Amino acid sequence: MTGDPPRSTGLTSASTSAATASDLGSIAPTSGYVLKVVDGDTLHVRIDGTDEKVRIIGINAPETDECWGGESTEAAARLLDGATVTLVADPTQADRDRYGRLLRYVMLPDGTDVGLRMISDGDADEYTYDNAYANQQAYRAAYAAAAAGGLGLWSVATCGGNPAPSGTLTTSSPSTPLPSTPSPSTAPTAAKAGPNGCDIKGNISANGKIYHLPGTRDYDRTSIDEAKGERWFCSIAEAQAAGWRAPGT
Repeated sequence: MTGDPPRSTGLTSASTSAATASDLGSIAPTSGYVLKVVDGDTLHVRIDGTDEKVRIIGINAPETDECWGGESTEAAARLLDGATVTLVADPTQADRDRYGRLLRYVMLPDGTDVGLRMISDGDADEYTYDNAYANQQAYRAAYAAAAAGGLGLWSVATCGGNPAPSGTLTTSSPSTPLPSTPSPSTAPTAAKAGPNGCDIKGNISANGKIYHLPGTRDYDRTSIDEAKGERWFCSIAEAQAAGWRAPGT
């Protein structure tokens, strides 16, 4: 795409994440054909004649209507459209998420770890949901390098170059220190509050109802259109009770 920031070189089997198909538990790796890329972290794969929706472990891509969402989706499509992939489970994670999607690492025939590649190129953020996953240290190191290099969604010229905290904090430490980031605001301000005085943005996108807290990565670039049913909330509990969820969950 014209105007894209510099991208890192392709990752091959020599630079995939440390955990391999042989040591990720009792669920055997499966092969399938990519039918469709939904966005930068979700795809449809045909496995033994069944269309399975797959959520890539360890990454979170921007929503399609957020900054770098289109570019992230295009990057995933370039890697995955029509490809034969190997899906690898991780015993630290559930087999499926609450939406019924398979939770898997996605590997290309040349050994490329798609999740690691997306993070390394600045097309997705590292994301830890609940428990640390097997490849967390490699993914967090890739995130730190991409953010420090201003790649993709971390570029000042694209999304402001302000990395958010990577994923959900766990007791597992990243192999490379993450860039420091400002703490989220805890109170509404005149610049970051809706007409009701509340400052949590309830956005509606192709991936559903997502709420964004002040100070998080997508907050400033998310606009609220109440005519579309989008809302401002005063607390996380209020947002969740209304049917909104946190990004990446």
